[in-house]
Amino acid sequence: MSTETVVDTSRRRFSTAWFQSLAIRYAMVIVLLLVIAFFAYRSARFGTVDNVVTILVAAAPFALIALGQTLVILTGGIDLSVGSVIALSSMVGALVAKTNPEQIWLALIAAVVVGAAAGSVNGFVVSVMKVPPFIATLGMLTLASGLAYVVGSGAPINGLPSGFGNLANTEFFGLTIPVILMIVGILGLGIIMRRTAFGMRIYAVGGNELAARIAGVKTGRVLFSVYAISGALAGLSGVMLASRVITGSPSLGVGYELDAIAAVVIGGASLLGGRGTVWGTALGLLLIQTLNNGLDILTVPAYWQDVIKGVLIVAAVSVDVWATKRRT
Repeated sequence: MSTETVVDTSRRRFSTAWFQSLAIRYAMVIVLLLVIAFFAYRSARFGTVDNVVTILVAAAPFALIALGQTLVILTGGIDLSVGSVIALSSMVGALVAKTNPEQIWLALIAAVVVGAAAGSVNGFVVSVMKVPPFIATLGMLTLASGLAYVVGSGAPINGLPSGFGNLANTEFFGLTIPVILMIVGILGLGIIMRRTAFGMRIYAVGGNELAARIAGVKTGRVLFSVYAISGALAGLSGVMLASRVITGSPSLGVGYELDAIAAVVIGGASLLGGRGTVWGTALGLLLIQTLNNGLDILTVPAYWQDVIKGVLIVAAVSVDVWATKRRT
């Protein structure tokens, strides 16, 4: 075999391996870009700035609870109660805003405190009483949903002061406050998980809780913290949603926990804990919201939207699992 032939073969191998490695590493990004390209090809409206802002606004409330859900799932747990905590927090925030129209900021604090309290109860039951997360948060789901109806005596809270709507509808540099919170949350939590001891402890607990305890990690504190943070973010999401429609509703947030969990899993996190990133969750969330928006623009019937989203989500997860196996 001549020298030139050997060099050409090496180049082809190098080129093929390089492209395969690139495709594996950025498999989810490629899937997302393909979905965006498809909708942009089918509709000129999809790629407009206004529509991009619409996607970000729709993603914001899901992003807050998905970030909290990411921390919980990284520890090997799950939080099924965030949807009901959103409803309870929206009702409490609306009630406080209605009774204190001159001090709207109290509504924001009250909603976050209620969310954090619900999350703390979850954390206590899981970390101290050793109740499985699925059972503990399922109980909170029912409890918070019931309390949301109790707060409003079974009805939504309307007639809120206009200042309450400013919480979520005020814009800075063309971005609403929920979108800004989403961006800050993703960047801040991403840095915390990669650069701080707290982030490393979460990964350690999710990877092997016993080994983490032997290594000196206060596993109970870590578990309590992640559920409390998840609840607080759900409370913040609840008051932002209520502010956006200027109404507190006991049915607000129903089913949101499923989209949040889907975003985390699509983003590459393992439900067994110990593996996943905040950036991956952001990517998964963007994929789901892009699908929702694109299918709405194409006026695809709702039942077909569910079918298409289900197929694409399974495909995306399958690609990610395949890519992970190739990497390991």
